[in-house]
Amino acid sequence: MEKVIVSPSILSADFANLARDVEIIQECGADWIHVDVMDGHFVPNITIGAPVVKALKPYAKVPLDVHLMIENPQNYVDDFVKAGADVITIHYEAAQDMTEDIISHIKSHDVLAGLSIKPKTPPQEILKNLLMVDMVLVMTVEPGFGGQSFMHDCAEKIPVIRQNAPENLIIQVDGGINAETGKICRDLGANSLVAGSYVFGAEDIEDAIDSLRA
Repeated sequence: MEKVIVSPSILSADFANLARDVEIIQECGADWIHVDVMDGHFVPNITIGAPVVKALKPYAKVPLDVHLMIENPQNYVDDFVKAGADVITIHYEAAQDMTEDIISHIKSHDVLAGLSIKPKTPPQEILKNLLMVDMVLVMTVEPGFGGQSFMHDCAEKIPVIRQNAPENLIIQVDGGINAETGKICRDLGANSLVAGSYVFGAEDIEDAIDSLRA
């Protein structure tokens, strides 16, 4: 089995000490740093924007994995590129018929492009996009808030995507991920896991990160 990319979500970090927490998870073995961007419209929560990504960039020794849970993502791609994002994931539900144009625009900046789907979106809707993206992000909770429970039926999308995807596609899963649900997702074909509260709430962060690969 290929190495699993573990991308802890700073949604569960201490926002008053983000640089410190980013340094801690890197020392403990995080492969990427997952940044959840929410606008209060596409999802019912407001988090952070490009200025926070820019502020974190000097502390990031690993890729900044930016998940745009926002309306009109095309208007903000350049801001996040300039801020230092290494991976930018947009939602199919927000992009719709502009999906291909936005993905092309992200990739033109030499940034990895991801496409995410919410729990109610069937994977068949994005099969046509698999050849042009670097990553698909399967949400196993309704996006908006950390600490939710894993939705098992959403994980069944993973093998559908894997069977139709090029070999090098990253399939990332986000929502209710811990050692047990992470194994379910890996067994179904995922090779990247996002975990927030499971990592940041752990007594031993290094053990928590290792358990997502075990």
